[in-house]
Amino acid sequence: MNSEQIRESFLKYFENQDHLRLPSSSLIPIGDPSLLLTTAGMVQFKPYFSGESVPPNNRLTTSQKSFRTSDIEEVGDDTHLTFFEMLGNFSIGDYFKEQAILFALDCLETQFSISKKQLSATVHTSDDESILLWEKAGIPKKRIYKFGDSENWWGPAGTEGPCGPCSELHYDFGVDYGCKDTNCKPNCTNVIPDSKNTCNRYIELWNLVFMQYYHHKDNKRTPLPKPSVDTGMGLERLASILQNVAHIYETDIFKPIVKQVQTITKTKNLDPDNMYSIRVIAEHCRSATFLIADGVTPNNEGRGYVLRRIVRRAIRHSHRLGYNKPILCDIADFVIKEMGKIYPELKQNQDFIKTILRGEEEKFQEVFERGSSYLNEILSSKKTIPSDLSFKLWDTYGFPVELTTEIALEAGKKIDVTNFNELMELQKEKGRSAKRFSQTPKIQLYKTLKIDTTPFSGYETIRDQAEIIAIISKKELVNTISQDETAEIILDKTPFYPEGGGQIGDAGSIVSLNTDGSDLFITDTQEAIPGIITHYATISHGSFSVGDKVECIVDETRRTDTARNHTATHLLHAALRQVLGNHVRQAGSLVTPERLRFDFSHSGALTQDQINKVEWVVNERIRHNMTVKKTEDDYKSAISEGALAFFGDKYAEKVRLVKIANAKTFSFEVCGGTHVKSTGELGSIYITNETSIGSGLRRIEAVSGRAAQKLNRTNINLLQKLSNTLDSSTVELEEKISSLIEIIESQKKLSENLERQILISDCQKLLKDIKNVSDISIISACVNASNQKLLRDMADFLRKEKDNCIVVLGSVINNRPALVTALSENLISKGFDASLIVKKTAHYIDGGGGGKKDIAQAGGKNANSLPNAIEKVPEIIQNILENR
Repeated sequence: MNSEQIRESFLKYFENQDHLRLPSSSLIPIGDPSLLLTTAGMVQFKPYFSGESVPPNNRLTTSQKSFRTSDIEEVGDDTHLTFFEMLGNFSIGDYFKEQAILFALDCLETQFSISKKQLSATVHTSDDESILLWEKAGIPKKRIYKFGDSENWWGPAGTEGPCGPCSELHYDFGVDYGCKDTNCKPNCTNVIPDSKNTCNRYIELWNLVFMQYYHHKDNKRTPLPKPSVDTGMGLERLASILQNVAHIYETDIFKPIVKQVQTITKTKNLDPDNMYSIRVIAEHCRSATFLIADGVTPNNEGRGYVLRRIVRRAIRHSHRLGYNKPILCDIADFVIKEMGKIYPELKQNQDFIKTILRGEEEKFQEVFERGSSYLNEILSSKKTIPSDLSFKLWDTYGFPVELTTEIALEAGKKIDVTNFNELMELQKEKGRSAKRFSQTPKIQLYKTLKIDTTPFSGYETIRDQAEIIAIISKKELVNTISQDETAEIILDKTPFYPEGGGQIGDAGSIVSLNTDGSDLFITDTQEAIPGIITHYATISHGSFSVGDKVECIVDETRRTDTARNHTATHLLHAALRQVLGNHVRQAGSLVTPERLRFDFSHSGALTQDQINKVEWVVNERIRHNMTVKKTEDDYKSAISEGALAFFGDKYAEKVRLVKIANAKTFSFEVCGGTHVKSTGELGSIYITNETSIGSGLRRIEAVSGRAAQKLNRTNINLLQKLSNTLDSSTVELEEKISSLIEIIESQKKLSENLERQILISDCQKLLKDIKNVSDISIISACVNASNQKLLRDMADFLRKEKDNCIVVLGSVINNRPALVTALSENLISKGFDASLIVKKTAHYIDGGGGGKKDIAQAGGKNANSLPNAIEKVPEIIQNILENR
């Protein structure tokens, strides 16, 4: 059976046992901040197991994409993988241990012809019940073994969640395999004779987890409402058994990829070291392809770091094979071709995957050779690599510390990483804003207030009455604030929206309900510390004291304009995913009354056609006047219903949901911001800019509502003004401007040609005024060149006219002094360097520069000193000759 048949046979078996087949969830466990990546089939079902949500069926089955980071350094051997497919069946409070055991044995026998005689079972030391059930099902007691928590206790997936004892089925290859010890049993750690590998007689095939408890963050365990079952069987391991091959890399899953790596790298010598590297490249590139397809992009933290780490490890192993060219995109293409039918997201995101891989490979290739040379120097001179050097390899050359450790171990050297994390944290601290530290005393001040939260009433109203419960002035709590003073006002409740989720804080006014008519302006609203909202205020009239009753009035125009732009942001997000693909994920945003900014994951610049299409899709939704519905729900329930929550991992249990829909949903996101009631209120939206903000990240800026109308009017006025100035209709304006540009370019070329002829004439004169130092001819002069290129052309012309010649020319360009140095070719072979000469000359004009050995340039600050610098050239050459 090939892997596709195995997968389908498993799922079909459990469908016939009343299990609902569900698709694999993303490798990014959306809605579960306790997990970095999806590590098992049950991850998407955690809310069902814990009783937080109702499952669509009490029996479920999946083939789940999974990724585990614990085995990255071991990948390349016979058994370890990072990305794998987990076949699983799940009981949510339905059947329990006995039925799970019977299903497992029946499935293996009827679907895959694996006999009970080839199986052994392991159970947790506390689980005597499972021993009896395995015996009852046909596994003799002598082939049932007890192990502790490390082997037979599962969970939780993350810092909290369901957990319980597990029973594992191990496939026995027989006494002729492995260590050949007569007492050999599952989880054997004996070393195979004449080998460095541990015993491989038994392979863990299927893990049956009996979920009985919920593990809380404080390490307490409480019984689950209903005991449940979560099972997992690795597709790759099952394939290796059914296809009767020695290891996973010989299955139909990996063999074609391995062969492709071998073909591309032209590796003919398949010794163990080379095969190890070929496997690393095949596995890591396959894993990276799936990670990127689900929206992970390389960076130095979290999931992005995992991706960067495996990509750079793959690149490093391609170098070990002597292959120094880009390889990852070619392998990714092959993986997508092989697996795109089962996982269509691979084909949908093929261009994105390749662009990310190409960019990361190019970035690392640039520094890999220099970094490797530096590391080899360290390895040759030190027995142990200290933390500061491993940090330098990461900080300067981009070597993940795990990669440095692996290379060191291969060379038989030790590595000390005890202070590595401290150095990383120190670097982060240096980059943090001083403002953040200056606020620390004030944070303590907020904590002294006897309030937990400030209730927000701004979703329902923009006017509300409240009571002042605290005033902060000059970082101190005060009782009263008077006219023209500034302060922070904290109320018992507020309609003012505090900055969050990319949306800036509200502004407006507060009026005293006393008879004196005191009022103040609110310039900004912030969440001082979680739960407490503070209002930045300037007192315009009278005074305010703690305990005063006040009326709060939010600036309606500012709030409405901001709400338009926030709804526009959601529409843009949905349109980008529709036009570019589901790999688009929010990476940050800014929403103000005047404009919006939206950061998202995507590999390359959007074409003008794509920008136009995104803008058109959004404006179509605006014209449809879709309803913007706001509701509240449990966070995990919202995610299970399809709400997007890509940016940030911290959410309260109850979240606000924003759904933009008519008959069909267009956008559905977790969002605490303020929004309009229907999309028609936006009027229109215009994308004003699209740029890169880093590898795999783009930024779109746009306007909506009144700002969009203002932009439109400004552009129309500008077009009309240009039309009048150029005496052309707006329809013919582009053609007229193009014609004028051609004329200007033609005149510019003519002017430059004339200038070049004049300069060549000047060059002929300079050739008659040559200075000599030893046997070297020196041409140094101030000339009138209008740009750096003409100055270089002139120097280049002169150095070719005279052997044994050093040319140094200076000119004032745009009021700044500029220098160019050029050498005859024969002087380069004698050890002369144009960049050294230009640097020494630039010293006299308060500047610096550099370049190649044959030609270099410099700039400076002091144009008046340029003649003096040129006069110093013979002396500079003389000093260089004397110091050689």
